[in-house]
Amino acid sequence: MKEECGVVGVLMHKADAQAKPASLQIYYALYALQHRGQESTGITVKNGDKLKSIKGMGLVPEVYSKDELLKLEGRLGVGHVRYSTTGDSNIVNCQPLMVNYKNGNLAIAHNGNLVNGEELRDELESEGRIFITSSDTEVIAHLLVKALLIHDPLESIKAVMSMLKGSYSLAIMIDDRLFAVRDPLGFKPLCVGEIDGGYVVASESVAIDTLNGKLTRDVKAGEVVEITENGFEGHQMLTEKNCAHCVFEYIYFARPDSIIDGQLVYKVREQIGRELAKEHPVDADIVSPVPDSGITSAIGYSDESGINYREGLMKNRYIGRTFILPGQEMRETAVRLKMNTIAENLKDRKVIILDDSIVRGTTSRRIIEMVRNAGAKEVHARIGSPAIIAPCYMGIDMATREELIAAQKPLDYVKNAITADSLGYLSIEGLIKSIGIDRKELCLGCLTERYPIKIVGEECSR
Repeated sequence: MKEECGVVGVLMHKADAQAKPASLQIYYALYALQHRGQESTGITVKNGDKLKSIKGMGLVPEVYSKDELLKLEGRLGVGHVRYSTTGDSNIVNCQPLMVNYKNGNLAIAHNGNLVNGEELRDELESEGRIFITSSDTEVIAHLLVKALLIHDPLESIKAVMSMLKGSYSLAIMIDDRLFAVRDPLGFKPLCVGEIDGGYVVASESVAIDTLNGKLTRDVKAGEVVEITENGFEGHQMLTEKNCAHCVFEYIYFARPDSIIDGQLVYKVREQIGRELAKEHPVDADIVSPVPDSGITSAIGYSDESGINYREGLMKNRYIGRTFILPGQEMRETAVRLKMNTIAENLKDRKVIILDDSIVRGTTSRRIIEMVRNAGAKEVHARIGSPAIIAPCYMGIDMATREELIAAQKPLDYVKNAITADSLGYLSIEGLIKSIGIDRKELCLGCLTERYPIKIVGEECSR
């Protein structure tokens, strides 16, 4: 599973812009959000009446140099890290997306996925509008430019929000103004904070922490927050009866040190492990996580069960994205390149392997086989999420329904397919309890096949 992106917006005070240019603040914030997207990144800064940008394929430290960043002079800017869900993986789709229009210019960075993106694109193309990218972010930009020719920025953003269906957390720079926008169901996280010399909007609070700033609050679902020299001003544009926060932000995507909608992700994952230990106890010698996302839950499982926590797998933290290797032997080498066993911790022991999820099952099988080959007597799989039985339409590149092993096969089949001695998924009730948010406020579509918005061919929970 992969998340598609992270967004950042920075506004520095005029007096501090020279010493602390927005470009450097955005760079460090994007570095903190690298886990949200590793395909491409971009920074766009307002300099006078012009927009200047650096974009590239690859990781944040690979794309930017200090000299280039210092040439991006200005106190206002937006940034983006991307993993593509809608739109191809190439430089054309790299964000922020910049637009010069009759009355000015704008730059937009988007985290999410529009359910009606293709429909809106068709309507705009029928009007004669030309698209350069295959990303639905350009759909939002076209709609926004149309509205800006008639309305002021706040009214324009509201008009566009009323047309969009799906998930979107946006950092938008319109002329000399910065806006944070979150969809009315609040699928994707977005927060605002204060930093020395200015203000920041970001997908996760860790970006604010990295800048030695202070988290002010989350952007509310359906809210537009305008950031000015004087601080934050919120405007509630759209309101739904309930939110639909993505549960996988808590299970997997967000960094454990992030605070999302009032919940510290670390505490949620620790509680997930505790609930798993209650729901699926097993006689074992050690609890061992699949790094990195399984670590905190494994600690919780160990604390609740009294079974010792030991690392049996070590991740190579310096490996980039591995290309597809021909042949089974080479693919197995790629798995070992990413992760290696600590045989002394595993040999002759009954091992609980704790992972965040099972999607297709192939990676779980390879990991369990590695643990067995290291000498483990038994391997018991414990999963920190319920079984994924349906695809995500809100911006997670998960898999098709046909590829999801739990959607096609019963529990015993999955257990045997991944070669585990036993398999236990966290229940939906256990997950909700761990997150600490009312069930009505969460998106559980991939776990229940009931989605919070209408999707053709799927059942709606509202």
